[in-house]
Amino acid sequence: QVQFVESGGGLVQAGGSLRLSCAASGMIFSTSAMAWYRQAPGKERDLVAVIRDSGNAAYADSVTGRFTISRDNAKDTVYLQMNSLRFEDTAIYYCNRPRGRLGSMWFAAELGSWGQGTQVTVSS
Repeated sequence: QVQFVESGGGLVQAGGSLRLSCAASGMIFSTSAMAWYRQAPGKERDLVAVIRDSGNAAYADSVTGRFTISRDNAKDTVYLQMNSLRFEDTAIYYCNRPRGRLGSMWFAAELGSWGQGTQVTVSS
């Protein structure tokens, strides 16, 4: 069973930074595209960033230039470095394979089981 465990969230002031981690298991990580999603209160879960197995990355317009997705295939782990955080970045962040729309791109990977996510709260 494909599973993900997210960590690294917390409370941070606007303008601050956080680094999220996601450990994957039950899959061949190195050949899989990976993604970060977020879900704000009362809203749907949205794709935020995608990194392909090649290392190429894509981002939602709202985080471009502030967030960086990366991966360590030796550790089966994907990261999300978040800088210049804003109040509107407050959400629960999840990782999984990419599925859905990101800007003008569509992804259709088979999702694994959702983890519990990690809460990011940005105070204004």
